[in-house]
Amino acid sequence: MKLPYQVGITGGIGSGKSTISKIFQCFGVPVYDADSRAKKLMTTDGILVDQIKKEFGTLSYWPDGSLNRAHLSEVAFGNAKRLNTLNGLVHPRVAVDYQGWVAEHANHPYLIREAALLYEAGATTGLSCVILVIAPEALRLKRVLARDPQRTEASVREIIRNQWPEEEKMKRADVIIYNDDHHLVIPQVIELHQKFLQAQSPVQA
Repeated sequence: MKLPYQVGITGGIGSGKSTISKIFQCFGVPVYDADSRAKKLMTTDGILVDQIKKEFGTLSYWPDGSLNRAHLSEVAFGNAKRLNTLNGLVHPRVAVDYQGWVAEHANHPYLIREAALLYEAGATTGLSCVILVIAPEALRLKRVLARDPQRTEASVREIIRNQWPEEEKMKRADVIIYNDDHHLVIPQVIELHQKFLQAQSPVQA
């Protein structure tokens, strides 16, 4: 079966990658939001749920099956090694879920996979193009603090430190979208949309 052309979108916290994905969606392009799907899989994927309970304890879930985020935050998010362990459980299950999603949307000319940790998770396999959305760190901080009032500047900077440096991702990206105060993003997306419509994916199932 021939698969659709697959495009990855990534960028650090506050870069605006979700905004870019929404513009693509306005053109009728299906978008797989890996971060949202991961959160859902952590409560609906039986294999993943069992793995998390085994690694981080049954307190990782409330009696109703919902995720005990306070517990996971305490045992994993403040510890880089433990966070890597958690990601190592989640990312493979997201990869399986993504392949099923691609098959369900195989009738579209191209698909978008949005993920904050696209490179960190080794999730670029099968993607014909990777878009990196970038913005100055000061602007990213301002956006996140305005969007998520529960966060502190220190916590946002900690997230940034746990993600790959932007310079490293720029070396690997096929396309860069500048989402700052000096570039219009819609024309950048329109140009890419036209390019992707004409592209033929070399990837085969």
